[in-house]
Amino acid sequence: MNDTEIATVRVVIKGRVQRVGFRYWVIGEAGTRNLRGWVRNHHTGDVEAVFSGPNALIEEMVTICHQGPAAAHVESIQRYPAEAPNEEGFQCLPTV
Repeated sequence: MNDTEIATVRVVIKGRVQRVGFRYWVIGEAGTRNLRGWVRNHHTGDVEAVFSGPNALIEEMVTICHQGPAAAHVESIQRYPAEAPNEEGFQCLPTV
């Protein structure tokens, strides 16, 4: 896959990632990169997100998610293939 090819990935971010502004940080970073997708809290304490766009920008987004906002502490990120979202832009979805 080359850097400009469009791809979609679902990530589950584990660690201290809730109550630290992680979702809103993801929305801002994804918007800066013009990625489509969504982010939401999970009842397990994780944050889940789908990123869709050029492969290079998705890889950049996943890389910066390892740090997140200042108060976050990311322990791991799991990646899964995903279907491209139907909606334009980047959304914050309700907790599941």
